[in-house]
Amino acid sequence: MAATIEETFQRPVGELLRGWRERRRLSQLELANRVEVSTRHVSFVETGRSKPSREMVLRLAEHLDVPLRDRNQLLLAGGYAPIYSEASLHSPSMLAIRTTLRRLLTAHEPYPALVVDRWWNIVESNAGIQIFTADVDEKLLKAPVNALRLTLHPDGLARRLGNLAEVRAAALASLHRQVAGTADPELQDLYDELREYAAGDKTVHPGPTEVVVPMNLRYQGHELSLLTTIATFGTPLDVTVSELMIESFYPADETTAEFLRGLR
Repeated sequence: MAATIEETFQRPVGELLRGWRERRRLSQLELANRVEVSTRHVSFVETGRSKPSREMVLRLAEHLDVPLRDRNQLLLAGGYAPIYSEASLHSPSMLAIRTTLRRLLTAHEPYPALVVDRWWNIVESNAGIQIFTADVDEKLLKAPVNALRLTLHPDGLARRLGNLAEVRAAALASLHRQVAGTADPELQDLYDELREYAAGDKTVHPGPTEVVVPMNLRYQGHELSLLTTIATFGTPLDVTVSELMIESFYPADETTAEFLRGLR
């Protein structure tokens, strides 16, 4: 079971770093070579025999691809102040980010697009998202609206998906990788919840000719087929920005494209 944030702060920085190294499936030798220090030094840091400098904590975190939120926790555990800000998306300092997101979302219309945070809560969306929110239980639309729960909950979009099993299998596989990569307890709880929706279902594997899993859904008597892409901000220095994901949907066929253009 993943540790809580409070438990994380109580654990030594070396223990936390060892956890990230093992999560990335690296040996001490491999990590030492990447950071250009001796294997002995890595071992001493992990066992607590040597206290790493602030710069060493950051170097190790960078080569272990530790998320910014967790890099701050490593610094705190090592006795140093966090260096990555975590501003609210609605704060004045984030005006440029909000403006960029709004432009991206608006430019993508009439096709659906949304922005989610680390836990898949929707923080922004465009008008095209109406095809997902129509006819879903109102309880799923109460803030914060979780995109994965909205999609896979039996009272959500799931009942209008023609290929629910495939979409669910792909979503769970992706979320499982995210849980493994972050060890985030909230993501683990979300994964466990979504798996419960699929209790009793058999595992679905893609066919030999499939390259991506489309989302096939019914809307206003039409059968629509959509493909999805995920984009993130490059070189972020703020925790909030680093965790934003822009999910854009595209028509998988001309029939869907024509119908969505008609919604404009």
